[in-house]
Amino acid sequence: MATWYSISTQDSASPLMEQLIYFHDHTLMILLMITILVGYLMMSLFFNKLNYRFLLEGQMIELIWTILPAITLIFIALPSLNLLYLLDEINNPMISIKSIGHQWYWSYEYTDFKNIEFDSYMIPSNELKINNFRLLDVDNRIVLPYNSQIRMMVTAADVLHSWTIPSLSVKIDATPGRLNQINFFMNRAGLFYGQCSEICGANHSFMPIVLESISPNYFIKWISKMN
Repeated sequence: MATWYSISTQDSASPLMEQLIYFHDHTLMILLMITILVGYLMMSLFFNKLNYRFLLEGQMIELIWTILPAITLIFIALPSLNLLYLLDEINNPMISIKSIGHQWYWSYEYTDFKNIEFDSYMIPSNELKINNFRLLDVDNRIVLPYNSQIRMMVTAADVLHSWTIPSLSVKIDATPGRLNQINFFMNRAGLFYGQCSEICGANHSFMPIVLESISPNYFIKWISKMN
């Protein structure tokens, strides 16, 4: 159980994911304050004996409870819009990789490096080694350098898929006949796990994604061996 917890709740490995976590905490604090205020008002109404039979209107309180929610929404909307634009921005990528979704595995093409291509299949349970994770490890990992801007171009060969790595704040649909793109930046080394997040058929849950983040020097050596 501890192993699964460490996989499913990986720490952030990109600046954008850190900002998403900060935004989540920011919004949660606002919701917590609203919940406490509304709860206090409800409890006070239940237990006090104040009544006023001739109350016809309360323009001031109506003005307050109209303006305060509008201000609250502004505090939520501004950082949300900022993040939305940052997630869509493509900033001079150093490496471009193409990912193709199939039923049910992924293919990758490193077209910047003499057309390096390989397929990535989930390792069957009866072939797992002692350090592999069941239903999450693959036979060929994506290898990329950290501290580099990466562009991932995603498409599908048959049906809809979705290329997703939560710890990198990456989730993009793989659509047949369409080439989508997304960028990410890794700030540390490690293994980052993801899965197809689209219901793409019977084996939908058996096409995981494993990205190995290494230093640029080791990445150059890996590319040289692949060539």
